[in-house]
Amino acid sequence: QVQLVESGGGLVQPGESLRLSCVASGINIRTSTMGWYRQAPGKQRELVAVLFGLGSTAYADSVKGRFTIFRDTSKNTVYLQMSSLKPEDTAVYLCNARRFNDDYWGQGTQVTVSS
Repeated sequence: QVQLVESGGGLVQPGESLRLSCVASGINIRTSTMGWYRQAPGKQRELVAVLFGLGSTAYADSVKGRFTIFRDTSKNTVYLQMSSLKPEDTAVYLCNARRFNDDYWGQGTQVTVSS
């Protein structure tokens, strides 16, 4: 059974940083496509960052240069390092694992950026 557990969200001020973690079980992150999505109230879920099995990454234009996705295969964990946070980054952040035609989701962690 695949399980993704996110943590690390919270309330921060604009310009500050946060690191989100996604601990995976039942799936090998090295052979899966791992992504971070976010969903703000009243908005569609959007892809923030993706880490492919071979290690390449891609980012939404809105977070390029501020967010970094990376993994620790020894811990089967994917991270999202977020810097220079803006109020518009406020959302529930969800971890996604994709392997073949199957999609798996975590429960999400709330990130709120406000002064």
